[in-house]
Amino acid sequence: MRQNPARRAALLDGAIEVLAREGSRGLTLRAVDAEAGVPVGTASNYFANRAQLLGQVLVRTHERLLPEEADLQGPLDTGVLLRQLLARMRRERSVHIAMLELRLEATRRPELRTELTRFLGGQLQGNIGFHLDAGLPGDRIGVVLLYLAMLGLIVDDLTAPDILAEFPSEQLIDTMVARLLAED
Repeated sequence: MRQNPARRAALLDGAIEVLAREGSRGLTLRAVDAEAGVPVGTASNYFANRAQLLGQVLVRTHERLLPEEADLQGPLDTGVLLRQLLARMRRERSVHIAMLELRLEATRRPELRTELTRFLGGQLQGNIGFHLDAGLPGDRIGVVLLYLAMLGLIVDDLTAPDILAEFPSEQLIDTMVARLLAED
């Protein structure tokens, strides 16, 4: 397998765009080559098969959605962090839509479901740990409830934004934080 990190990232970014635009059924190594603007067969030099490509797309989506280091400096505020998350999702729309496609594909492929569960479970545990270690309000259950609420908000915002048009996202986020992370 090839080791050029820039080329690998370009191929994974191409896979993300194909997933977001055409869905899982449109994701082929040839389609990735075309999207990345590389010669036919390049993706097969980097990924042994489609399953390996899907697994590495998981990692790449995480890389692209990580907050900027500056966003995590100074006093932290859960509402601000969640508004920054929503802004990143809007900016990186295709990345999140590709992740939704991977979730749907995992319902049909047990091996991907296992990998996705491990990956997302690790992400959730990392987010809980970050939240608690940062001394932000709430407990583990509150953070999980906030995760679930934000996932719903993000899915609607990306797929059918008019559903929530009368409810400003900033107000929804502030209310979720206040209600779900309320101190006892």
